[in-house]
Amino acid sequence: MSSDKPSRRLEDILENVLAIERYVSGMDLAAFERDSKTCDAVERCLERISEAAAKLGDQALVLAPDQPWPNIRALGNRLRHEYDDIRNDRLWDIVQVSLPGLRAACEQALQSLRER
Repeated sequence: MSSDKPSRRLEDILENVLAIERYVSGMDLAAFERDSKTCDAVERCLERISEAAAKLGDQALVLAPDQPWPNIRALGNRLRHEYDDIRNDRLWDIVQVSLPGLRAACEQALQSLRER
């Protein structure tokens, strides 16, 4: 399913990345693992990011080819269906390692779309 609103989907991704950044600001892994509300909020934002990526469809690869879109889409399914196997340290790695690059790629893609 491809979106006819790629700008809106990219904005959705960015809004959720920024929310995650706010939620974990000042935390380390130990604090994150102790804070179940923050863990839950991060999971929910990651689900939204995954859904927005799915709605972007093939446009995602055109707009931001350096991102692992299949993995981003798959994460939502894992969070929903394998919720009992989700490790908070893995979520933390995604937040710390993967999200900064996704944020930059989406910001760049949005800028390109707006310049058209």
